Amino acid sequence: MIGIIDYGAGNLHSIEKAIKKLGFTTKIMSKPDEFHGINKIIFPGVGNAGKTMQIIKKLGMDKQIKKCITEGVPFLGICLGMQLLLEFSKENETDCLSIFEGTVIPFHQGVKVPHMGWNEVQQIMKHPIYKGIPDRCDFYFVHSFYVQPLHESDVIGLTNYSHDFCSVIARDNVIGVQFHPEKVPKPD
Repeated sequence: MIGIIDYGAGNLHSIEKAIKKLGFTTKIMSKPDEFHGINKIIFPGVGNAGKTMQIIKKLGMDKQIKKCITEGVPFLGICLGMQLLLEFSKENETDCLSIFEGTVIPFHQGVKVPHMGWNEVQQIMKHPIYKGIPDRCDFYFVHSFYVQPLHESDVIGLTNYSHDFCSVIARDNVIGVQFHPEKVPKPD
């Protein structure tokens, strides 16, 4: 069963709908004890880093997320869910989950934010997440901050928006994507 983290905001229902369409069962989780029996976790994200970290800490879900990751449960962070996997976000000067070393930073002045719309992801490292997905495929983005991992080996995808930025990170059982994989382009 795939657990979807619910912190009171985010795009969890579109994620749930996409997962069910693929034939998998889901469980919405808003408390630490709801993580039992879950064999994969998705942390969808829309919102503010500071407020979201405050909520998941208050609920005790930060400890449960770290525990599951340490135990090897496959974990996918989407958009803000990816950003919170790093150590620190400059959005509200927020301490995050520290799964990956690095910082979340804003796009520089002079660039229209949020970065919103379809943009391509360059696959810079082979990874099972790309199975069946062509290189430079378009995905839907909406964000004003992006991750800057400390270790290049964690970066497996880049996207250009005035400059190249990390749009996909991965290590062991943890993957983060800056885009929204539940959104698919409409046919021409």
